[in-house]
Amino acid sequence: MEWTEDVAAGAWLRERLDETWAHTMHDVVPRGFEAYARVFHPTVRERPVTGTWPAEDDTRAWEAFFAAQPEIDAEQVTWQRTAEAFGTVMHPLAQWPRIVRSDDPHGDGGAPRDDAGWRYDPPEQGALVAEPLAALARLLADATTTPDAGYAAVWEGWGGLLGHTVHDAASGLFGNVGGMPRRYAEYTPEDTPHRSVLYRSLKDVFNNPFRKGTWEPGILPDDVSRGPHLELPNRSYVLFRGGVTTFDDPGWPTRVPWTDHADENEQRWVRPPDAPNLVWPDDHAWVMVSEIDFDSTIVAGSAELIAAIIADPALEAASIPAGSGLSWDADEVNR
Repeated sequence: MEWTEDVAAGAWLRERLDETWAHTMHDVVPRGFEAYARVFHPTVRERPVTGTWPAEDDTRAWEAFFAAQPEIDAEQVTWQRTAEAFGTVMHPLAQWPRIVRSDDPHGDGGAPRDDAGWRYDPPEQGALVAEPLAALARLLADATTTPDAGYAAVWEGWGGLLGHTVHDAASGLFGNVGGMPRRYAEYTPEDTPHRSVLYRSLKDVFNNPFRKGTWEPGILPDDVSRGPHLELPNRSYVLFRGGVTTFDDPGWPTRVPWTDHADENEQRWVRPPDAPNLVWPDDHAWVMVSEIDFDSTIVAGSAELIAAIIADPALEAASIPAGSGLSWDADEVNR
């Protein structure tokens, strides 16, 4: 899979997306397909082998808990099993906060807990992890005449993905976190010394608009950072050429050019996920969308493909109608 400058290959998607943000899936998922599937991203739950979790807001209890190095059970969990644990209803338009009863007293403002003592991580947003994506890719490959020819796109906003220019004064003031400047919001109004330095430094930058900045490289090569990107309503992507068969086994993260495994311990502001945000074949038989703000992946395609996705035991998926909303309010069952 290689980067491509041929961003015109995605123009057909733009024509099928809503131009204005309408708060339906068609803000990011193309219209005009026979059917749609929602693939729910799995998550993980944990609990101590012995004892219980401390209260979320009890700092000393957490310090003692970690100092004791307790053994922790962890397992991947589906949305269906999560709903059963919380006494809620799993359905095609379910929303995670509703499923785990965000106002449940076990939550204490932190990770939600069920009555059996499990703490639940939220599903990952914007990415379907390796094994479910491999299972999905095999189904997608069977549903196109061009399984080895197509495109994958990655949202350009992931921190550290692309290189960018850093002006010396601003970078010295803000610091640099994973290739992106720290946000001004990190400094509080009471932080007077930082505020005065901020003012002087920014004034210096603005009074010297032609000062040469320093280029900080990203994960992708500089020509990719400076090259054309796929512009869709409300989102911009780096586009890659390659077939969906790239993803048909769980080892696919080692074969894509946007992953960053060389510095796993480096702190990044936002680390790019391995999974692509968009995938489609040359024959346009379907589109897979892992929107950066969605905790599920949407596939648009034929009714036969959607039925196959729903029936696959390696995936947790449901059919959803065109025009579906996936916001918090979309879950009218678990109010």
